[in-house]
Amino acid sequence: MHPKALLDACAELVALTLRFDHPADAVVSRYFREHRSLGPRERATLAETVYAVLRRKLLFDHLAPSGSGPKERRLAILGFAGPRDFLKSALTEQEKRWLDECDAIDTAALLERHRHNLPEWLVGPLKAQLGDDFLALAQALQQPAPLDLRVNALTDKREDVRRELALAGLRAQATAWSPWGLRLDGKPAVNRLDAFARGAIEVQDEGSQLLALLLDAKRGEMVVDFCAGAGGKTLAIGAAMRSTGRLYAFDTSAHRLDALKPRLARSKLSNVHPAAIAHERDDRIKRLAGKIDRVMVDAPCSGLGTLRRNPDLKWRQSPQSVQEMTVKQAAILASAARLVKSGGRLVYATCSLLPQENEEIAGAFGAAHPDFEPLPAGELLVQLKVPGAASLCSGGEDGQRYLRLWPHRHGTDGFFAAVWQRR
Repeated sequence: MHPKALLDACAELVALTLRFDHPADAVVSRYFREHRSLGPRERATLAETVYAVLRRKLLFDHLAPSGSGPKERRLAILGFAGPRDFLKSALTEQEKRWLDECDAIDTAALLERHRHNLPEWLVGPLKAQLGDDFLALAQALQQPAPLDLRVNALTDKREDVRRELALAGLRAQATAWSPWGLRLDGKPAVNRLDAFARGAIEVQDEGSQLLALLLDAKRGEMVVDFCAGAGGKTLAIGAAMRSTGRLYAFDTSAHRLDALKPRLARSKLSNVHPAAIAHERDDRIKRLAGKIDRVMVDAPCSGLGTLRRNPDLKWRQSPQSVQEMTVKQAAILASAARLVKSGGRLVYATCSLLPQENEEIAGAFGAAHPDFEPLPAGELLVQLKVPGAASLCSGGEDGQRYLRLWPHRHGTDGFFAAVWQRR
């Protein structure tokens, strides 16, 4: 595609995305469906340009008024994900001078809001937790997330898959903490690989893998993934169970569970039973009360731990939406807890960075349910032979109560998990 045409397409897609009528990934996907002539490189440039604008929106909004032409074009120029020479061949002389002036700005001299690129309502809670580490997190959230794979432990060994990927020209390293993970260099199309087609690998962030590991589901057990969604953790749990026992994948969205079906077919798992439920008090839940060995509650949340992947969330969420979410989280956790039998394990998890969705929900649940004994996540991870387990945790007298993952510290998405055992 000619540079000018590609820049025009970027500006058009930026304008559509910044309406915030729909999630950014849905807007981008729809645009690609409506423009099927776009090649893989053009699609990558378009998508990354949009995400760059979303990640650094406050800075680009600050710089854009000094340029000329439609605002969406100026934003697309600032966020353009292709080579600079390619971009400049699409610009007027005036635009080139303006871009050079923007590139020459010392970012350290900018106002803090133009460096962190976060809404003000989110800055306070993050600073309260991180202090001087806040800007390191903010900068990490402005970077694209790496591409992590989970090796299917039922069918393959991690090192064997790593060598197979190397033969296909892909460099991968074992993840630092998850025993199942590989982190790829770059963003290759893994769905074209034989390893993907035969179910040896699934795309899954290392932090998400650790949540499944923390559940520590055993062979032959009765297990529930209460908010299964498209089933990333479900598949990891099922493989850990060696396809034995019974693993229920519950979700209120039949559409999300439909996305699990092809993944389940590839996985070779026979112990997974997806089921759409009407709500957390569904009759299916009542029938299983007190019968389940392990329950995972990966609760619906603000998703703010995934801002590297979903940067539009920081502009789409609000204090009000988070408050509404916490009411739902508390209700779901309380309902899921009824499933756990005596001696069974309950894991509550989110991909949020906010204490009100994490520690506060866990604390309120523990106070209201004295029959659930807290289990230190750090000790459990040590038992699971996770290296450096203590560095992954926070809270409690010894700092080991909760799993607490941060993008700038651990290179994963932001995750939280609390664990209990029913007395």
